[in-house]
Amino acid sequence: MEFRQLQYFIAVVEEGSVTGASRRVHVAQPALTRQIKLLEDSLGTQLFTRHAQGMQLTITGRALYEDAQELLERREQVMARLSAIGNGRSGKLSLGITVTHLWVPLVAQLLGEYRERYEGVAFEVFPLLSGPQMDRLQKATLDAGILYLGDETPTGISTTLLHVDSLILAVPEASHLATTPPTCLTDLSNEPFVWGTRSVSPGYFDRLTAHFNRYNFTPRVMQYGADNIVGLSMVAAGLGITIVPASANTTLIPGVRFIRLAELDECEMPLGLAWRTDNDSPPLANLIALVEESA
Repeated sequence: MEFRQLQYFIAVVEEGSVTGASRRVHVAQPALTRQIKLLEDSLGTQLFTRHAQGMQLTITGRALYEDAQELLERREQVMARLSAIGNGRSGKLSLGITVTHLWVPLVAQLLGEYRERYEGVAFEVFPLLSGPQMDRLQKATLDAGILYLGDETPTGISTTLLHVDSLILAVPEASHLATTPPTCLTDLSNEPFVWGTRSVSPGYFDRLTAHFNRYNFTPRVMQYGADNIVGLSMVAAGLGITIVPASANTTLIPGVRFIRLAELDECEMPLGLAWRTDNDSPPLANLIALVEESA
């Protein structure tokens, strides 16, 4: 039994004759008659009684008519669903985002435009540092990540540039630095810093360290925070100062004053989209295409 035969069968039933069905489905009468006969042979039962006035359904024909309509409707639903999945218009996309960029306009605009184009795709967003994102990408537990790119990309990972960020100083509003801003990094040598550990995001940590070394500067770390958002909250509490990506300047954190320094502006922090090269997810392919289109 073929779907095409079911379509012909329904046309004959609803038109009341092979002649009418032939005009409806644009198939010659002999060919249509042959297909109906093949359908009856495959089912091992007669579907119509034929008489001079037309064709009348048998009991089995009436049962098939009800089921045939449901089968064809279900077929259309399945085909539409598979087409949507294959074209990336539905499904799920797991995305990691560095915690500093959860609220920045760049990321919000990207996610909003993706949602507008592919409203059937469900986002699963994970706020993660760059290091954990790369680990999850390599373990294939994340489709894509918005993270800081290192100088070398791990094997099996592809990337495309989203934005080149820089660094910015964050100090408590009550700090003397808020009223008398420093002019260079060495002015901060005796200040207590809130800092992260290398283990949580090696690439990010190493890029900052290499840049500071150019100016013979080493932060005097007095407190440790798990990520930049935690670090900024500790700054707001007056526990020290910190240096974070300049994108954090768009994050409203009461009690924190952001200060630009020329030496921090010079530190390029490339933010990119990363994904596994062997990931053939259609929703992911659409996200990559959107990023490259925007770039």
